[in-house]
Amino acid sequence: MKQGIGVEAIRAKGWLAAHQWLLARRATQLGVLALFLAGPWLGYWIVKGNLNYSLTLGVLPLADPYVLLQSLIAGHRPERNALIGVAIVLAVYFLVGGRAYCAWVCPVNIATDAAYRVRARLGVRGSARLVRASRYWILAMTLVLAWITGTIAWELVNPVSMLHRGIIFGMGAGWLVIVTVFLLDLFVAERAWCGHLCPVGAFYSVIGKFSPLRVSAVRRAQCNDCADCYAVCPEPLVIKPALKGAEEGIGPVILSPHCTNCGRCIDVCSKDVFAFGTRFNNRIELRGNNEGPAMRATAKPV
Repeated sequence: MKQGIGVEAIRAKGWLAAHQWLLARRATQLGVLALFLAGPWLGYWIVKGNLNYSLTLGVLPLADPYVLLQSLIAGHRPERNALIGVAIVLAVYFLVGGRAYCAWVCPVNIATDAAYRVRARLGVRGSARLVRASRYWILAMTLVLAWITGTIAWELVNPVSMLHRGIIFGMGAGWLVIVTVFLLDLFVAERAWCGHLCPVGAFYSVIGKFSPLRVSAVRRAQCNDCADCYAVCPEPLVIKPALKGAEEGIGPVILSPHCTNCGRCIDVCSKDVFAFGTRFNNRIELRGNNEGPAMRATAKPV
């Protein structure tokens, strides 16, 4: 009988090792929120602002490139600090993978992960058929909206911005948006918002298309086909080429820009098939054996 998802990993590695990247992600997400909340709640202004624009220690500007793009299309002229902040953010997310923002920083991820867990606990079956490309159409629509209205209109209803502003300044109507996203993921479709609809994730996937930091199925020959990695991955379509593509000459590195570098597949694998590495360790080597040449992919974890 099939065990519960992750049970085998906990038995093989221990609970802590089987949740290390989940704990790291939650610590990062909550740490980012704590930095913003330290000022209005405790009077320690380490970071001023929000995820759209902030100033750390009164010196380091950080700005959301998606918001700046909308602003430029709307006809607004950005300030120098905003340009510097965007350059820093773009550089960071290019290096670590654009959609790492979704898994490691975005506060809505906590709500959608909760919906996923409740959905699994309640045994909710079936879902609406959502096309993953929809998020790119929505992304395009937000830019067209900015051009037509001359405003950053999307940010008024963007769940990411509303939740972050709400946590700092008071939720108000923001609760309605977040509850809607939660119920959407719970009853309409699994990973509906983050995996199919969110234009923020679509934008950051474009930024991270050629990022060097990647998850790799470095020990894919040890895979026991438990499929736990597919079950927990918010973008399961990215796993199969790297995990099962040896015979087709596909390397073990997950190169898809949809990967969030969340580490869920690493945590849940009892055979330690997955590890963080770089896109450059994706070499396919030929080796001979008694049956003829075979393809072997090699990758080194970081």
